[in-house]
Amino acid sequence: MIDLRRLEALVAVHRTGSVSAAAAHLHYGQPTISHHLRRLEAETGAVLLQRVGRGVRLTPEGELLARRGEEILGLLARAEAELAAATSLQSGRVRLAAFPSGAATLVPDALALLATRHPGIELDLVEAEPPEAYELLRAGQTDLALTFAYPDQPEPDQITSVPVVDDPLYLVTPASAAPPDGDVDLGAYATTGWITGCERCRRELLHLCADAGFTPAIAFASDDYVAVQSLVVSGLGVSVLPGLALRAHQHRDVVRRPLAAHRRVQLSTYGAPPRPAAVDAVAAALTEVATPRD
Repeated sequence: MIDLRRLEALVAVHRTGSVSAAAAHLHYGQPTISHHLRRLEAETGAVLLQRVGRGVRLTPEGELLARRGEEILGLLARAEAELAAATSLQSGRVRLAAFPSGAATLVPDALALLATRHPGIELDLVEAEPPEAYELLRAGQTDLALTFAYPDQPEPDQITSVPVVDDPLYLVTPASAAPPDGDVDLGAYATTGWITGCERCRRELLHLCADAGFTPAIAFASDDYVAVQSLVVSGLGVSVLPGLALRAHQHRDVVRRPLAAHRRVQLSTYGAPPRPAAVDAVAAALTEVATPRD
């Protein structure tokens, strides 16, 4: 069986790029890291590193083991966190990844709710679009992720997602060229430039425009919904943005019109339940603040 300390040494070399940096990262001496790596090669019967000048690089076999090692160490860290949080909600730390507009809108409200109900829970927040958030979950670097998906989008392997709320999509145009109230005809913008966002949003825009009978001419792309609106105001095109992005910031010189489309906001975890009590508490708070009120 592979010794976890030796596996940790290999993963550290993979992450940091050198034996000396791995030793500093793990607070070991460099000879200790080198010893662990030699013993790991003896245990596995594989050449895991090659010397290149004064440094080293991982062989294909080393890369493979390091990637699996990240998953194993991530799962072990998750197990330790679950055990620590299983007894009560008096304390606990939850690592949350959230897409930018969700981090700007739902997360602050959830934090306020948690501060009232479970003041002992600490939340570490990192902004991440869904693909990055899924990788953080797999690597055990985050416990819970607020993500989004569009209809008919497949669920990534080993990721479990629970829908929270449907986030409506809007056509965003300059106020000076606002469409009339009522149903929006995207076909009227077939010859207009378009500004799109992340890769998932771009695919959904292409889908919506295809349903309207045209392929949009993408003039600009930006993950920053504030920048997208500024480009719209400058007359460089129109865009489709979700409601949470416009709730976080709507430029005073744009107009939005609802489309018959939405994205699904969801809470994602690695693997299947049960989850640590602290993670469940954060998930419950996010679900509550996202639920539309009558």
